[in-house]
Amino acid sequence: MKVLLTTDWYAPAVNGVVTSVKNLRRELERRGHEVRILTLSQTTRSREQDGVTALGSVAAGLIYPGARLRTALAGGYVRELVEWGPDVVHSQCEFSTFFLARRIAEELDVPLVHTYHTVYEDYTHYFSPSVRFGRKAVALFSRWIASQTDCLVAPTGKVRFLLESYGVSRPVFVVPSGIDLRRFRREPDPWRMAVLKASLEIPADNLVLVSVGRLAAEKNVEELLRLRAAMGSEAVTLLLVGDGPHRARLEAVAAELGLRAPAVVFAGMVPPEQVGDWYQLGDLFVSASTSETQGLTYAEALAAGVPALCRADPCLSGVIRDGENGWQYQDEADFMRKLSLFRSQPHRREQLSRCARESAESFSAETFACRMERLYLDQIERHHHERKVSA
Repeated sequence: MKVLLTTDWYAPAVNGVVTSVKNLRRELERRGHEVRILTLSQTTRSREQDGVTALGSVAAGLIYPGARLRTALAGGYVRELVEWGPDVVHSQCEFSTFFLARRIAEELDVPLVHTYHTVYEDYTHYFSPSVRFGRKAVALFSRWIASQTDCLVAPTGKVRFLLESYGVSRPVFVVPSGIDLRRFRREPDPWRMAVLKASLEIPADNLVLVSVGRLAAEKNVEELLRLRAAMGSEAVTLLLVGDGPHRARLEAVAAELGLRAPAVVFAGMVPPEQVGDWYQLGDLFVSASTSETQGLTYAEALAAGVPALCRADPCLSGVIRDGENGWQYQDEADFMRKLSLFRSQPHRREQLSRCARESAESFSAETFACRMERLYLDQIERHHHERKVSA
């Protein structure tokens, strides 16, 4: 089977969409399929290399931080992909490359599958001063996108419910995105952990609450800072791994709350191949975000053997199981109560870590690719049947 994946985001960018696309491509190819990528270049110049077609684009940060819009003419590149003849087109983003995905699928008369990665309701502050207007615009836009496709893929039941509430009429299938568990499965090296802690000036005996991800407004990292401030002088470090447009604001909030190292440490970006080590610096993975469609960082933390303490959210249903691989919290008092429970039971930490690793198995990239393969084949068969009926 030939599969074309289209996405506005791809390497060297680092985010959940890129991770999902890269893992899906690798695992589909391992299963014997041909896979090509159509994406946007990080410059105005287009290129094609190793099965990746990247079209020239310009930054569109006013729409969304890090976003880009296609500027280059795509005719020749699209013609090459049409001649290659994919059996299915799977789009991952709703803007520049989506329209090319639709164009290719229509010309070849093949299914167009679309994964809805982003809950745009949580991002309306980037493009609309009115939350109410922004949400209506998101619902209208989402219905239009869906109407152009054969079916939608939702990473969680939360996203499927949201799409159905928008009035989307196309079929919506829940398929959690997969991660490369091998990157996180290795046992932590105590010497490396000690060196990393020392380099960050985190006392060896401090409890470390680690958060990994983009520092953006919708991630609600301010709540984590307020929670840490409420602990006063306790030997607890909030380790924030990642960077983003909200970092300066978060550093200012930390200063206003009287937080400084080692109470809070801004580690910045780390090399992707080393991120497993940074998860394992934490005794607990923490997140206050409710904007995730799936939140691959939750699964990555669990795969690294780090139990989680996260703001309760529908996307975590069946993922974070209270008392087994971590806890979900409702408010500050609930957070403090569950953190206290974790600290009072050091004898259970090995069990929590083992359960965390085991619970991450359902998010393996292999399982993800297998589910998508079945969905593609079903859509190809259905599309072929509908074409015969209408002939």
